[in-house]
Amino acid sequence: MTEPSAPLVTVVMPVHNALGHLPETMDGLRRQTFTDWECVAVDDGSEDGSVAVLKEWGTMDGRIRLMVLGSNRGAAVARNEGIRAARGRLIAFLDSDDVWHPEKLERQLRFMRETGTHFSFTAMERINESGRVIGSVGVPSRVSREDMLKTNYIGCSTAMYDTAFFGKVEMPLIRRRQDYALWLKLLRQVDYAYGLNEPLTRYRVRAGSVSSNKLDTSRYTWRVYRQIEGLSVVKSVYCYAHQTGRALLRNRFPWVARRLGLLHAAQGLR
Repeated sequence: MTEPSAPLVTVVMPVHNALGHLPETMDGLRRQTFTDWECVAVDDGSEDGSVAVLKEWGTMDGRIRLMVLGSNRGAAVARNEGIRAARGRLIAFLDSDDVWHPEKLERQLRFMRETGTHFSFTAMERINESGRVIGSVGVPSRVSREDMLKTNYIGCSTAMYDTAFFGKVEMPLIRRRQDYALWLKLLRQVDYAYGLNEPLTRYRVRAGSVSSNKLDTSRYTWRVYRQIEGLSVVKSVYCYAHQTGRALLRNRFPWVARRLGLLHAAQGLR
């Protein structure tokens, strides 16, 4: 049971040198039509004034709490600190350069009640540095662990899980693909995560983001398979081939991917 005064939802937001996009991100959060939330913003060694701005927002809005790590320790560490500090029953993730639709929490919570799911995610739009929409990523109605081993359908800023069912489940301490590894961990406890195919999040594509380094991301995908999931070499190769093959079709031959129903995959996001 949560504390009587605890909010229903805790939004975990890691922050690292995000001053350029933080105002838009925080504006989207504070405009939520569902208001029973708290935000645990975890600064991960920012050097651009992000901490000062977050302190100001915390003063203006008591739902915003700031934790400062001091040095850059990576998104997994920052998110786990936020998870540990969370008071809400449900944990949602929001990256400091992404933007939520004002009804994101309201619609997703309604969807979770209607479907009876403990783990959900939504579709999203892709935006560039200036905030212009450059594409969209739809999602299937549900995904299993086996589905997710082949392709990551869940964008981090779209996901929400219920700690009353799962407990506080943390991300593995790896620099990349830690969110993907968490989704696989949660799917060991439930048959499916359920997708709400409404674009309630805007995911910012940045040239300098960790997800832009496809080779490095691929290495961490392999690490998730072998070291975290404990898959055999054969199963890892099989899943890795699916991941890379589908990504190739989506990026190089979108008309083929559309015919095969592959355009709703969010593989490679952070």
